[in-house]
Amino acid sequence: MIMSIKVRYFASLKESLGRSEEEQAFGQPLTVREVWQRANAGKPLPPHILAAVNMDYVDLDSTVQDNDEVAFFPPVTGG
Repeated sequence: MIMSIKVRYFASLKESLGRSEEEQAFGQPLTVREVWQRANAGKPLPPHILAAVNMDYVDLDSTVQDNDEVAFFPPVTGG
């Protein structure tokens, strides 16, 4: 079974990767961390990154399902 996942990037991640979203197809269930690794081959996962699946914040080891939307956010700072 091929899983279709929408991957979105926000703020400085969008700028550094040069894209805001993409569709990815995977042949097996993956964690959020593995989605990053496969969608961004060669780019390490930034420290303190936040992730959401279907608009709910999740742990990077959460499993992603078919047709999920995975979003990555840089840490938010305030002042």
